[in-house]
Amino acid sequence: MATLSRESLHVSVWDPVATSMNFLNEVADRFPDAISLAAGRPWDGFHDPADLPRYLRVFQDHLAASGMPPDRVGSLLMQYGRTNGVLGELIARQLANDEGISVRPEAIAVTSGCQEAMVIALRGLCARPGDVLLAVEPWYVGITGAARLLGIDVVPVPEGPGGLDPAAVAATARAVRAGGRTPKALYVVPNFSNPSGRSLSPEARLGLLDVTEAEDLIVLEDDPYGLFGLGDEPRPSLKALDRRSRVIYLGSFAKSCFPGARVGFLVADQPVLARDGRRTLLAEELSAVKSMLTVNTSPVAQAVIGGLLLESGCSLRAASRDKSAFYRRNLRTLLRALEEHFPDTAGRRVRWTVPSGGFFVVLEVPVPADEKLLELSAERYGVLWTPMRFFYADGGTHALRLSSSALEPGRIGEGVARLARLLADHS
Repeated sequence: MATLSRESLHVSVWDPVATSMNFLNEVADRFPDAISLAAGRPWDGFHDPADLPRYLRVFQDHLAASGMPPDRVGSLLMQYGRTNGVLGELIARQLANDEGISVRPEAIAVTSGCQEAMVIALRGLCARPGDVLLAVEPWYVGITGAARLLGIDVVPVPEGPGGLDPAAVAATARAVRAGGRTPKALYVVPNFSNPSGRSLSPEARLGLLDVTEAEDLIVLEDDPYGLFGLGDEPRPSLKALDRRSRVIYLGSFAKSCFPGARVGFLVADQPVLARDGRRTLLAEELSAVKSMLTVNTSPVAQAVIGGLLLESGCSLRAASRDKSAFYRRNLRTLLRALEEHFPDTAGRRVRWTVPSGGFFVVLEVPVPADEKLLELSAERYGVLWTPMRFFYADGGTHALRLSSSALEPGRIGEGVARLARLLADHS
């Protein structure tokens, strides 16, 4: 029998962060009655399988009304399809309605979740061994995991108390160049980022675009939480502000619709010039990468999302009003519970961020927030959370992330109370 050394396998197989995320899932499975302040998923109450046939029918009727013959409608749903998908026109309308992003449908590639969009964009941009990705730290583990799969080095750009400073991006890019490597792209979540919950100020957004022009960087803008602010003040996306084709927009329907469809997209409208003078769009060129990964995104899943978009008039902001109200209430409930169970006394040893929206709050705690403490928390105190060290190259040892998205408000308060007992007993 062939026996393989674990260390002989690719690093992505035994990467500590990847195995740590598996550990989180394993702990949740072992303690199903624990209150999960770890899960950053949408609330189950918004999803009803009975809606799926209706969405499919709405999309089929849309195709028929556009003049598509019935046999072609059936083929579109049941056969292999166009590599970059069939939702380009509807997504372009949604982006114009909700984000003020004006883009041609040909610049949109529909992907199997936003995770695939990250892999495709990174593979296309980072072509040489010395090409690296800059990422705002603390970072979403999906982007660092994608880079690890592809053998692309990630260099952290530290996020300060006030969020990302564009000057830090410039300094990091220059340091990478001075070391003989090439910074190709910057990954950033401008609205209520995962895990920190911080957002870029309007001034920082404009400054960041100036820096990317000066440093010849492409921005990978990921915005899964932008619909869920505590207020309704506008937060222009980097792509809407982009006048120099510096931004690739990574989109997801996981939070705004539902994760099970596994439909995401990327907007890559950068012109590409071939040696023979032929001009294309980057999204069209990247389709070659996608064709080798998943061939095409499930047409049935696309049809379900297409029907949902059509029902909402291609406005996820309009379709997500109830969700926005729910997540706002939950985030406020979480912040109130923290104030109640960790009162503001002299020498407070537990501190937390106060985000203006999204799903996440980060706590600084006086003890190492590691896997050992998490397992104890689940087993004896009945509450789950996420160690922040998963989101750093080196750091976050005394911090944890709480999520407010997947619970009823009453459960949030009880979860924080259990966490407070854990920290009181082990600080």
